[in-house]
Amino acid sequence: MGMYMQLLLLQYLVSSFMCNALAFVEEPTDKHAKSDGYCGRILRAQTQGTRRDGYNEFRLRVEGDPENYQPASIYRVTLYASSPSYFRGFTLIALKEGTEGTRDDHYAGKFQIIDEEDTQFMTNCPPAVTESTPRRRTRIQVFWTAPPSGSGCVILKASIVQKRIIYFQDEGSLTVRLCEKEAVFGETTEKPPPECCACGTAKYRVTFYGNWSEKIHPKDYPRRANHWSALIGASHSRSYVLWEYGGFASEGVKQVAELGSPVKMEEEIRQKGDEVLTVIKTKAQWPAWQPLNVRAAPSAEFSVDRTRHLMSFLSMLGPSPDWNVGLSAEDLCTKECGWVQRLDQDLIPWDAGTDNGVTYESPNKPTIPQERIRPLTSLDHPQSPFYDTEGGPITALARVLVERIARKGEQCNIVPDTVDDIVADIGQEEKEEDDTPETCIYSNWSPWSACSSASCDKGRRMRQRMLKAQLDLSVPCPHTQDFKPCMGPGCSEEASTCMMSEWINWSPCSVSCGMGMRSRERYIKQFPEDGSICSLNTEETEKCVVNDDCSLSSCVVTEWGEWDPCSTTCGLGMKQRERMVKMPPSDGSMCKVEVAEVEKCMMPECHSIPCMLSPWSDWSDCSVTCGKGVRTRQRMLKSPDLGECTEELEQVERCMQPECPTDCMVSEWTEWSECNKSCGKGHTIRTRMVKLEPQFGGEPCPETVQRKKCKIRKCKRGSRASEERKRRRGGEVGGGKEKRRGKQQERDAAVEEQPGCKMRPWSSWTDCTKHCGGGIQERFMTVKKRAKNTPAQVTSCKDRKEIRACKVHPC
Repeated sequence: MGMYMQLLLLQYLVSSFMCNALAFVEEPTDKHAKSDGYCGRILRAQTQGTRRDGYNEFRLRVEGDPENYQPASIYRVTLYASSPSYFRGFTLIALKEGTEGTRDDHYAGKFQIIDEEDTQFMTNCPPAVTESTPRRRTRIQVFWTAPPSGSGCVILKASIVQKRIIYFQDEGSLTVRLCEKEAVFGETTEKPPPECCACGTAKYRVTFYGNWSEKIHPKDYPRRANHWSALIGASHSRSYVLWEYGGFASEGVKQVAELGSPVKMEEEIRQKGDEVLTVIKTKAQWPAWQPLNVRAAPSAEFSVDRTRHLMSFLSMLGPSPDWNVGLSAEDLCTKECGWVQRLDQDLIPWDAGTDNGVTYESPNKPTIPQERIRPLTSLDHPQSPFYDTEGGPITALARVLVERIARKGEQCNIVPDTVDDIVADIGQEEKEEDDTPETCIYSNWSPWSACSSASCDKGRRMRQRMLKAQLDLSVPCPHTQDFKPCMGPGCSEEASTCMMSEWINWSPCSVSCGMGMRSRERYIKQFPEDGSICSLNTEETEKCVVNDDCSLSSCVVTEWGEWDPCSTTCGLGMKQRERMVKMPPSDGSMCKVEVAEVEKCMMPECHSIPCMLSPWSDWSDCSVTCGKGVRTRQRMLKSPDLGECTEELEQVERCMQPECPTDCMVSEWTEWSECNKSCGKGHTIRTRMVKLEPQFGGEPCPETVQRKKCKIRKCKRGSRASEERKRRRGGEVGGGKEKRRGKQQERDAAVEEQPGCKMRPWSSWTDCTKHCGGGIQERFMTVKKRAKNTPAQVTSCKDRKEIRACKVHPC
């Protein structure tokens, strides 16, 4: 009967709660209620139940607390209750400012479910998000994709259901107002038109600056193995997606995110054929951060064209479960039919959705089923290194700088070129793709040698580089010499041509009055392949006239003097010439004529004198006797008087010695246990645990269990105990083991048969509390019956407990 009443009470409570919750979230059944708008019941909920405006017990928050939104960007929206409060149901909507939610086009942006066990879209109101099941909760999260450009300001509103109370704010902690962010020209890339209208191609340099360091991100920072993986990406078309928020990671992205390996990712990129223009790669960085004066930031160059004008990349921060930074489908084509000149952007980490770890060094725990790619936030998990109780934005882990360095082909940009545009196109030589393994450290290539043939027979020219270190002996290092075919000067099978830049604008006239000179320059972008000299002019001069009537204000000057010698004996230098003022202007004004000219001069190519060096010495002993260390070798400069030598004189490489011995580590002793006897002689024990087993010859573990004798008081024995003792003495049982068992039974009987006290037999010993390293077992005896007239002095008539050590062998 009692169980039946409890079930009835439970059914009543559930029914009552469901009625209250459904009054808020269920679709109205009457036709009139349906006619006042697509999701009108959400807005009507403001007037149902008890409304409490301005109550800060609950809060709606957009990650980073922005005042503006970037069109089409994704934001994490959190609805939470301050402790000890909670809520059972909720509704979340996003409306364009000034609308009432009575039409479909009143709703702004789009929500995305993160956890289907917590949240779902309303059955008959898809723009709104509500709870999946009514239960006590303190926080929910969803993604919100901002509306397209031109949508104006947006109001995000939340309603909370707690028992019979509905909280809703028009202005308060459950309402957030966001307005569209105004784009600043030249700083950000605006959303492009459906098709890129730029002409020709553009070449860019991407530079990766890692800011992830112990100083900036101190919580749980991994000091030993911190690094950035090799950066991998591509310039590609709209039809190819390397990675994107809300999408699933490919196998290539997964291997970068979990292992830091770009091999599979590069294979996937190259399989896309014409959808990809350039594969973008830089080397890994160990450690993750070093000052720029110690290690240059890694960079790579890539090209874009009209069909492949998007750029994506990613790099893993390690160690981590599956965390990365990167850009996804960054558009470098502008709506003015030109190419973005510069992009500078901070990078926050994102989760690839393939591993469930929450700390840098969490053990591998695959996410099954795989989740979608999402940005990490400061509210993800209390153990996360980025966790912030206030939910503030995560400090950027890296910064990427994308700079345009050249353009090719006819350009059709609407906005006229600037000086920066022109300079960026001058003198940019194509760099060869470097496929050198990261474990091979080389010097730079030497200049190409002269052709081995002085005639029109085919010959070869050569360049060299030196292998400085091979960090992984299992990975072969490519050749240190490179050859290419050539012929003597003027003997090319095809016409040998120079590739020149466009002319730069004319310089100002050399005089402020009368006839003077002006000049303009261009540069050699590529020399003839046959090694011949480029004979095309790189400078032009012409006469110019400024202010024909110079009778009053003109200066009388001498002719220009001879040019001074070039400031350098090789390479690019400067030279100068001068003239003098013979007569100043007759009106007493200042003479505004230039009296000095400076221009560039080119001398023969500089060739460094080879250094005379001794052979390398043997490698030194490893810097440690166990574990990982380094070793060095040196060589000496034999010819210090021949000039400065840039070759290195010392090399350092890693070395590995046998593992270092690890001593056994044990915990502190526990407190002494209770005596295992309530009367007579017994013992008490204490234990300690093995925290770390000895390895590689370390000190063995000490004892983990200690015992000592204890005695509380003498036991009072009954008549049955005396008879039992006499029977044992009669010789019915022999052997040492039986004697000990007899003594134990004798003590048990003494306890059981105390006057006025009847005890139950001893229980079985419990399981040992540990599998090894010293544990404890217990058994119990309870009072079965106590006589009403039991003497007050019989205090031992109570429940008993015995303790003994078990499994004391080392783990």
